[in-house]
Amino acid sequence: MRAVLGIDTSCYTTSAALVSVEGEILASSRRLLTVQEGERGLMQSQALFQHVKNLPLMIENVLSETAGTTVCAVSASVRPRPAEDSYMPVFRAGESQARAAAALLCVPFYPVSHQEGHIRAAVVDSGIAEGRPFLALHLSGGTTEVLLCEEAGITRIGGSLDLHAGQLVDRVGVRMGLPFPSGPSLERLAVREKPQGRIGVAIKGTNCNMAGAENKAVHWLEQGEMSREQIAAEIYDFLCRTFLRLIKAACEETGCGQALLAGGVASSALLREMLTGRARRQKIGCRLCFARPELSADNAVGVALLGAEALQGEGKRNEGV
Repeated sequence: MRAVLGIDTSCYTTSAALVSVEGEILASSRRLLTVQEGERGLMQSQALFQHVKNLPLMIENVLSETAGTTVCAVSASVRPRPAEDSYMPVFRAGESQARAAAALLCVPFYPVSHQEGHIRAAVVDSGIAEGRPFLALHLSGGTTEVLLCEEAGITRIGGSLDLHAGQLVDRVGVRMGLPFPSGPSLERLAVREKPQGRIGVAIKGTNCNMAGAENKAVHWLEQGEMSREQIAAEIYDFLCRTFLRLIKAACEETGCGQALLAGGVASSALLREMLTGRARRQKIGCRLCFARPELSADNAVGVALLGAEALQGEGKRNEGV
């Protein structure tokens, strides 16, 4: 079987994936980077070093699961977003190994952005009606953006002006003594209490601010005014109300009737349940679709799929010559 190898080296995850030229997902392997206890993240140099160590094993994993497969193209995320001035050192780790692999195999190399890969993977089995424009909320520790996805490309139309959703979760979680990344641990606390909507949402059009929510949570922790469980519930309630307001504003601005939620934050089962239930009750006029949990957090599947589509496109153009 002919296949495309995809590589993604984001701020906190090393990933490799293999898909067939026709777009079937064959194998995927990912590893979270190690963050020391009590720290709220990694420096780019630390993350890049871990990627260099992790990548050979991730590639070996996907190849060992697909014996007899011939790699006919390699794709990698080379920048955070699809813009020329978008740059982050961590992506050099994946790009360099992917270019080297393509050269050794004498096959094409296809560069893409991390964000494009994220959205492409999220579309798989999400229920998004392909061929029609849709909104995408890319929600992670490094991104909180509202995107308009059309055949012509991806356009940012809004998002957070300060703190990202994942940063909010991780900063509050680490302040509570939870491990990093803090999403799963904070969610386990949040389900034990009912939120009271005590954090105000700061929205202007399709943009939002989240730093105020962190300040509120830190104040409650320092003053001992509220249990950790209640604070966690309030954080998830704040995120839910913020995202729904952003979606509603973006739908009104663009006319889109469907929205895809992807990224590490969007993989939260609690958040998905809250968003689905409240969207239904509020009748926001936009169908919410969610990525499969394993394809919502950082992964290389979307990168590989984009590489396969680029290879197919080249084949069709050559046939037409």
